[in-house]
Amino acid sequence: MLYQMYEMKHAALAPVRMAVEATEELLRNPYFPPSHTPFGRNLLAGCELVERVTRRYGQPEFGIEAVKTPGGLVAVHEEPVLAHRFCELLHFRKEMADPGPKVLLVVPLSGHYATLLRGTVRQLLVDHDVYVTDWINAQDVPLTAGPFDLDDYIDYVIEFLRMLGPDVHVMAVCQPSVPVLAAVSLMAADGHMCKPRSMTLMGGPIDTRVNPTQVNALAERRSLAWFERTVIHRVPLGYPGWMRKVYPGFMQLSGFMTMNLDRHITAHMDLYNHLIEGDGDSAEAHRRFYDEYLSVMDLPAEFYLQTLKTVFMEHALPRGTMTWRGRPVEPGAIRRTALLTVEGEKDDITGQGQTEATQDLCTGLPASRKKHYTQPGVGHYGIFNGRRWSEEIYPIVRDFIREHA
Repeated sequence: MLYQMYEMKHAALAPVRMAVEATEELLRNPYFPPSHTPFGRNLLAGCELVERVTRRYGQPEFGIEAVKTPGGLVAVHEEPVLAHRFCELLHFRKEMADPGPKVLLVVPLSGHYATLLRGTVRQLLVDHDVYVTDWINAQDVPLTAGPFDLDDYIDYVIEFLRMLGPDVHVMAVCQPSVPVLAAVSLMAADGHMCKPRSMTLMGGPIDTRVNPTQVNALAERRSLAWFERTVIHRVPLGYPGWMRKVYPGFMQLSGFMTMNLDRHITAHMDLYNHLIEGDGDSAEAHRRFYDEYLSVMDLPAEFYLQTLKTVFMEHALPRGTMTWRGRPVEPGAIRRTALLTVEGEKDDITGQGQTEATQDLCTGLPASRKKHYTQPGVGHYGIFNGRRWSEEIYPIVRDFIREHA
């Protein structure tokens, strides 16, 4: 019912949005005299603010057309190479003879689109041949396509690794650290020839008993039935996924924003002031960030609930009780895939030590094939985006991949 009410709210605001957009068009016309007055600038700034907070944000574009490599500027072509019901595997093909080591970047299925890691992809492309999991909004997947859960996620990772061959390196950011570790463990136990040469886990909730955050504490306080009752809803009429049970993107976004509500309110007030003052660069930086941040997707209910239970409630992986389709997941079986774990000192989503716990779980790996790094002074998003990622973390990731290529 909540999802239907959300859709009704958007429909009710449609006339307001149309009026605001028409006013914006008028005030952006240089031949309209009031547009050059303080009143006109204030009104235009207010109209943009209203338009942005009532807009539907669709999936953004990666928009990576070229990358500066050690050999110069190289064109990049984004190409889908494998499509499934809930995910498309993208290849960012560089126009060069030797694109570098092959890297599969597994991005989170946790609300935001894969484009949230645009900066991660762009930096990896400097030295690597990059493939990315582009998860599909469950709102757009017909009910006839069937369910999708954590076991299916692991299936996808195994299939992608098999397709990319034995010379691939895998990198997981945040939530997919668990299914990626599970997939590599299963492939190692089978002696699969396509198991990756290295595995980099960044800010992943491998053992959420270590330094639990607010996110972890909420999962401990509530039952699985409570989450199913409270946050799971059916996709309303009008979407391809009509009647599919999902954890709606707008509810996830509400959770993200309430964690730092004061900061988001201040940012939007700053946008208003930047527009009045004519500070175009600051206004454009705000638009770029929030166009991405406010673009969210629905998660399949089965995946969300199974992840909650397995990772955050039962702590199945570190306790040695995790299974995939009834089969035990044993990280100790990994003997060849080199392991790098990366954490942020100030991470308030995945507590410090939760990813490093992987080092102890991979008992079959010698110390020479294991490495851990904690980046001082960064939070969760700073691990894989921004200056610290590009200048301090990425060189460690790049050198680790080269060492084990």
